[in-house]
Amino acid sequence: MHLVDYAIILVYLVLLLSLGLIGRLKRGGSPSELILGGRVLTLPAFVASLVSTWYGGILGVGEYSYNYGLSNWLVFGLPYYLAALLFALFLAGKARESKVLTIPERLAQAYDSRTALVGGVIIFLMTVPAAYILMLGVLCRFLFGWPMWLGILSGTLFSVVYVFAGGFKSVVRTDIFQFSLMFLGFAILLGVLNVEYGGFEFLSEHIPSTHLTWHGGNSGWYIAVWYVIALATLVEPAFYQRCYAAKNASVARKGIFISIACWAVFDFLTTSCGLYARAILPDLSDPVGSFPALALEVLPVGLLGLFALALLATVMSTVDSYSFLAASTFGNDIMPRVSNVPKSRVTTLTRYGLVLSTVLAVGTALFFRSVVDIWHAFGSIGTPALLVPVFFSFVGRRRLAPRMALASIISCGFISSVWYLSRYFSSDGSYWLGVEPIFPGLALSILLFVIFSRRTGSGALPDGRT
Repeated sequence: MHLVDYAIILVYLVLLLSLGLIGRLKRGGSPSELILGGRVLTLPAFVASLVSTWYGGILGVGEYSYNYGLSNWLVFGLPYYLAALLFALFLAGKARESKVLTIPERLAQAYDSRTALVGGVIIFLMTVPAAYILMLGVLCRFLFGWPMWLGILSGTLFSVVYVFAGGFKSVVRTDIFQFSLMFLGFAILLGVLNVEYGGFEFLSEHIPSTHLTWHGGNSGWYIAVWYVIALATLVEPAFYQRCYAAKNASVARKGIFISIACWAVFDFLTTSCGLYARAILPDLSDPVGSFPALALEVLPVGLLGLFALALLATVMSTVDSYSFLAASTFGNDIMPRVSNVPKSRVTTLTRYGLVLSTVLAVGTALFFRSVVDIWHAFGSIGTPALLVPVFFSFVGRRRLAPRMALASIISCGFISSVWYLSRYFSSDGSYWLGVEPIFPGLALSILLFVIFSRRTGSGALPDGRT
């Protein structure tokens, strides 16, 4: 990279910190102000924040499209559009109208405090941004030549320092800025590639034939697993947080519909660039770095710096959002239920949670070496534990009793965890019976709901609350 490219990145970091540090949290502010910014999120801010937050796995998308081509759309695109559509139709409005701040608060409202505590612990672990911190390390290695550990630590620091000071409002302000950079950078890269190398004819001549098939060489069973993992969207804390923070239910629903269209456009840009990476750089030893490697190969001075901003903005917008989600879960939902601390200490506890989640994320990122593996692990365990209890706390008139809801979360998370770990005790690295770990946990959760749920009055909970 040229000095000009580094200067562009430096300007970006200065602007990012300036936006994030505007409006520090006031001493004694309410939990609603800290966690949801006062519930005044407008439609443009809702869309920009949700789109940038939920697409942080940019290097995972590059890794998958480099290895398997167009099937990226069927694995990381379509299933998530469908799940987001279900969220918009069934959950967005009800979430906004529920008046709670977090998913665990809804679990406490629908079941009891113990269920909320266990659900909060799972959500905390699911939102620790390990996959995205790993991507920051990879980016810094490619762009600056730093060792992985230095890239992970420095990238994480720049992503969370303003969250410590400003809470949710800082996250949204920086997300809006990063949203525009995401699209700009990839549009520039794809335009240069098309001009320099040609379009579909060039790709079809230089990539494996399976890259242009729907399956990419993978089994239908493997692809189907991702459609189930995508159901994690229905318990996705970032979705709920934006809906809780929206000005009204209409903003929440419309915002998700518009976001789906934005993700589809961005998927077109990223998948196309992934195909070019395979065609131009067929022998990459580490496909997770295919996007930065491609940019270093084809972009001139200045444009390379702008594309580096797109990668950094896409990842950092997710690191700050998920770090804050984990931190607020710790400060608002876990510690007050463990130690009965007053709500006046939520801001302080959230800052402690930010430090804890950052340490856990860095440790996990140093342990795993594949972004896709991290998604697969956490999605396979957290989704079956929470999906049914959370979904039916908002939808329908059937509810589990509090004790059974707690048993469902614990038992389903446990069986999927054990199933996931079974691969480490298998001679060929396969799961028990060849079944992905998400399925036994999800099947048990559905079975428990069918057997033990009871019909309540319209909008009522098992104990008569609404």
